[in-house]
Amino acid sequence: MSKGKNDDEYSAKLDMCLTDGIVKTGGGILLGTLTSILFLKRRRWPVIAGMGMGIGLAYANCEFELNPKKKNNA
Repeated sequence: MSKGKNDDEYSAKLDMCLTDGIVKTGGGILLGTLTSILFLKRRRWPVIAGMGMGIGLAYANCEFELNPKKKNNA
């Protein structure tokens, strides 16, 4: 019984990671697009940078959620 509970908990964490990744990546793309349109004469790099930041934040949150004992002491 314990193994099934652990699998369900792990699946829930992965679902949360996927949802968080989609939301943060979409938000980064949106902010990059707005920045590009309003300030930088429709350049492409702010969109790519925003997307990269969103993916990076989602990855960091997911890694912390899946490995809570692992801490950065830097």
